[in-house]
Amino acid sequence: MALQRTISPVDGRVYVERELAGEREIATALERAKAAFAGWRATPVRERIALLSRAVDAFVADRDAIAAEITWQMGRPISQSPGEIRGFEERARHMLEVAPEALTDVAVGEKAGFTRFIRHEPLGLVFVIAPWNYPYLTAVNAVIPALAAGNVVLLKHSAQTPLCAERFQAAFDAAGLPAGVFQHLHLAHDDALRIVGSGEAQLVAFTGSVPGGHAVQAAAGKAFIATNLELGGKDPAYVRADADLAHAVENLVDGACFNSGQSCCGIERIYVHEKLYDDFVAGYVELASRYVLDDPTLPSTNLGPMVRASAADFARDQVEEAVRQGAKALIDPRRFPREARGSAYMAPQCLVGVTHEMRVMTEESFAPIVGIMKVRDDEEAIALMNDSAFGLTAAIWTSDEAAALRIGDRLETGTVFMNRCDYLDPALAWVGVKDSGRGVALSRLAYEHLTRPKSFHLRTRL
Repeated sequence: MALQRTISPVDGRVYVERELAGEREIATALERAKAAFAGWRATPVRERIALLSRAVDAFVADRDAIAAEITWQMGRPISQSPGEIRGFEERARHMLEVAPEALTDVAVGEKAGFTRFIRHEPLGLVFVIAPWNYPYLTAVNAVIPALAAGNVVLLKHSAQTPLCAERFQAAFDAAGLPAGVFQHLHLAHDDALRIVGSGEAQLVAFTGSVPGGHAVQAAAGKAFIATNLELGGKDPAYVRADADLAHAVENLVDGACFNSGQSCCGIERIYVHEKLYDDFVAGYVELASRYVLDDPTLPSTNLGPMVRASAADFARDQVEEAVRQGAKALIDPRRFPREARGSAYMAPQCLVGVTHEMRVMTEESFAPIVGIMKVRDDEEAIALMNDSAFGLTAAIWTSDEAAALRIGDRLETGTVFMNRCDYLDPALAWVGVKDSGRGVALSRLAYEHLTRPKSFHLRTRL
């Protein structure tokens, strides 16, 4: 069998090694899922929720070990990794809490001689393909509500974070979930696409790159099955003249640098009103320069390595190209001893003098770098924020809620933030437009995508 090796960005050593599933293992998993579906869909919603709640309990009980594994697998500082377990629990509990109402039959009004309603019917097998950057938060968005809705789930996790799939399995096994209802496989990309194209799954929930999403959509189109795609972004922020400057600086440095910038909804470009521009830039550079880029297993570290050296060099190339085109890099990387080309450890960077002719302002960086542009007014900010192939989130810093609503209505994005960024509220629908994806995760609306409506039109009087 082929081996899958996970190289830790912490020290470059092999951290995990697993055998990839072959044809027999894949066929067996699909057969088990099909066999388990009939019994699971017939299980009352309240019983499903109780089992899944026990699984969440089992998962969070191992929070310390899981947090350490996150750090070693993908490099997030150990001071921050526990936050992902808290986020996992928040999202899982919320989706279980709203499930009974979201899955209740829909009444359509009384009509003499008839009983009429719409029932939410589970789809069947949901194939979840999850990434490494937020390995539990991205996966839980699909796994828990899919199971609560009566579907069965097969999870393929990133080769960078294979232990996450195993942690899901252990939690569900500990809770007593029936065999076959949840399964995981360590899969090569080609084998994952073959499962998508086989039509054995009724929905594919994919989080990853735009090229990866297009490959999944092409395979799903041939099989005539549904997809839910979250493909990243180039998320903008706008700091209006009436913003709280200190708050904007603090939040936006965090929004750009947290998780080494490896967040689909991280801040990658900032537009600042000319009245605050100079002070904002100075504050951003001062704060970002104080970050500690070091071994993520050390409690003092707040900026760990990127997932691999090639990803860091890709972002370095963007910065160097922008500088050649006239931009100015304001943070001296020599202040960060671990920073070096060919290393996964990348210092934060802030660029001014940037334009939308530069890749750093249009192409996803997925790194702790940001370009900052001066704008005259809301109109210029809106035009620049919308000038993107992506549309996942957009953030506005202002003291005027009405202005935020007015601007937000015109932004081509899935989520509009005011005075915050880089956060998913599980009560709100998580959606993307343009190349940021399609479909819905989280909120009650997610259940509409994880079920199909079946109408009952019963004539009771003849």
